[in-house]
Amino acid sequence: MTIFEKIVAGEIPSYKVAETDDFLAFLDVFPLKEGHTLVIPKQALDYIYDLDDDTLARLNVFAKKVAKAIEQVIPCERIGVAVIGLEVPHTHIHLVPINSVADINFASPKIRVAEERMKEIAAQIAAKVKL
Repeated sequence: MTIFEKIVAGEIPSYKVAETDDFLAFLDVFPLKEGHTLVIPKQALDYIYDLDDDTLARLNVFAKKVAKAIEQVIPCERIGVAVIGLEVPHTHIHLVPINSVADINFASPKIRVAEERMKEIAAQIAAKVKL
């Protein structure tokens, strides 16, 4: 069972920002920037392009709604999108508030965000998501 499956099952707490029957979005606990969010299908599947077309399309529409909410909360030029797929064997999309391409460099050190600030950001984003 992956860490994301444990988050979906409620076995590991997360900073949820949006959830449907099929998808979940939560703050990355090792973010590149404040507001860095992970979007996952609840279905445990390792590789994004193994998702069926309908699920892939719906995942991207869900991610778009989350990205629009992040933009309203975190000052940034835009939301960078990355699918790397090597860190956790469960499909996930990174949504990262960016002002330059350097802001989405996964080789950069991750930032530390205090728990209270994570809760605040998650609540603010959640309040803006229009599902």
